[in-house]
Amino acid sequence: MSKFICSGKESGKRLLRSWQLLVPAVCFFWSGVSFSQDEIKPVPLQPKQAIQAETPECTEQKPCCPPEKKAQKEGGKVAATLNMKIPDVELLNQEGKKVRFYSDLVKDKVVAINFIFTTCTTICPPLSVNFSKVQNLMGNRTGRDFHLISISVDPVNDTPQRLRAWGEKFGAKPGWTFLTGKKQDVDKLLKALKVFTPIKEDHSPLVLVGNGAKGQWTRVNGLAPSAQLVQVIEDMLDNPKKELSGEKDRARKDKREAVAGREIVKLVREVQQNTAVQGGNPAAQKYFSDVELVNQYGDKMRFYSDLIKGKVVIINCFFTECTGICPVMSKNLLAIQEAVGERLGKDVHIISISVDSITDTPQRLKQYADNYHAKPGWYFLSGKKENVDQTLYKLGFFVEERDQHSGQFLIGNDATGLWKKAMGLAKAQELIPMVEGVLNDGIN
Repeated sequence: MSKFICSGKESGKRLLRSWQLLVPAVCFFWSGVSFSQDEIKPVPLQPKQAIQAETPECTEQKPCCPPEKKAQKEGGKVAATLNMKIPDVELLNQEGKKVRFYSDLVKDKVVAINFIFTTCTTICPPLSVNFSKVQNLMGNRTGRDFHLISISVDPVNDTPQRLRAWGEKFGAKPGWTFLTGKKQDVDKLLKALKVFTPIKEDHSPLVLVGNGAKGQWTRVNGLAPSAQLVQVIEDMLDNPKKELSGEKDRARKDKREAVAGREIVKLVREVQQNTAVQGGNPAAQKYFSDVELVNQYGDKMRFYSDLIKGKVVIINCFFTECTGICPVMSKNLLAIQEAVGERLGKDVHIISISVDSITDTPQRLKQYADNYHAKPGWYFLSGKKENVDQTLYKLGFFVEERDQHSGQFLIGNDATGLWKKAMGLAKAQELIPMVEGVLNDGIN
């Protein structure tokens, strides 16, 4: 039985925090919530209650992101600008040619910079996939109006030849430069760009976008949808061109998520008015609904009643043909499965929802589940497209293009109302304590 049984102000706080975190992706668009990797700002339209969220890459003791200058208005748009002093170190590109980083690659140019190494099997492939998509979205403007730069954080092993092979794997064209060099020179540059880490596996998935002529720099999540990266690049250009094809889709998505946001505001008010509920949470059931999905065994399941009610859940989205971030997230979920042990299938469910319901039949889901040794209690879900889309929409996971799906995990305790979000590409040893914290919430 659900444990939404509190009294007074404590009940209101407990219930409220559940709904403020259910759809973090939606909140980002509908209410001006700013989700960075090291801070979450409260929703101005809701009661004064901080949104709880955890991102394993960051802690209060070690912020992942350098401080920014106060936001500046430029051409009617607001951009947070970093204070960057860029050294003109000599490096080698993928052709083995010596280049000066600032003079040859950044000065008087608009650039997007990410950080990779060629033996990386986690975030580097999806980072490079995103750059490949940006390259294709921008067409012949790549190398003319702006430039892509990928800097190796492992210059000792990443020779120009290895970088060239890496670039070919992701379809790199002229205008996309891969860089290595002497370790002391690369380290000096990474420190100046405020992304240096002594352990290469700990490098950040962020992208730096800058206008060398104006000295304007900003950070972007390198795993964000490629269309969002393109928009940031457009904002940095002196003369933005007509809207790209992806921008219309983003506008429709924003409108759709704004509507979802209004539904959540209404739901928060209902939850606050219902501070002592027995036998489950009607507001949760009303929001999630019992939309019918199909699992990897071909069984029909009601989304709230069969999968969420009274359970601790870890929810992500994926698709079986995904070769970017999905395998990394699924390996993390496998580690979580082992960590929760016999509680999986009893009071814990892992829920992986396909963003490609047309292709992902129960048979394909079963094969995918077997590849990751999924045990009973880890459900891979698809179904009728309208049902899957409705579910993804409610979670803030809906996208027009499957390749642009979220890399977030939603971790929730339906019985206590505690919900958190986490980066699904974080290290498993960082995600497991978060799951355990939600699992043990409410235990005295």
